[in-house]
Amino acid sequence: MSSLAPSLTVSSADYADPSDGATIVALLDAYARDPMGGGEPLPERTRVGLVAGLAATPGAFSLVARIGGEPVGLANCFMGYSTFAASPLVNIHDMVVLPGHRGAGIGRALMAAIEAEALKRGACKITLEVLSGNETAKGLYRSCGYGDYELDPVQGHALFWQKKLT
Repeated sequence: MSSLAPSLTVSSADYADPSDGATIVALLDAYARDPMGGGEPLPERTRVGLVAGLAATPGAFSLVARIGGEPVGLANCFMGYSTFAASPLVNIHDMVVLPGHRGAGIGRALMAAIEAEALKRGACKITLEVLSGNETAKGLYRSCGYGDYELDPVQGHALFWQKKLT
């Protein structure tokens, strides 16, 4: 991280702090508006309930990257459990770097902070989802040691599926 601006910091967000809460909502809204986040602003219901929902979710944690105190990146993560390893894991659910700050090492700093937090929490691995067309993010994740999940190459790699209920 020595090549990064000395004013770049990554710290845990405090869900009870209204300023940190507003930062989380603003950064996640910026991500939602990006084509890789769906291209639409967060619905009002999400904006209002997001931070309380995170605070009420056991194992949730958010890391905020700031340059000179200004929020420029966010990672929302959740603890899970690996049954095959019988150990906790961390899932990166959201990863945000504001467009004007991409390519400056902020994503890499967030990834390093997530890994440090995962190790501190005794996690055996970190998981994430990434859109197949998001080549920039895939490049970052690969350079940080991430790759497709597979048990047996003959059976193929895991796919992330969903079924919306509401």
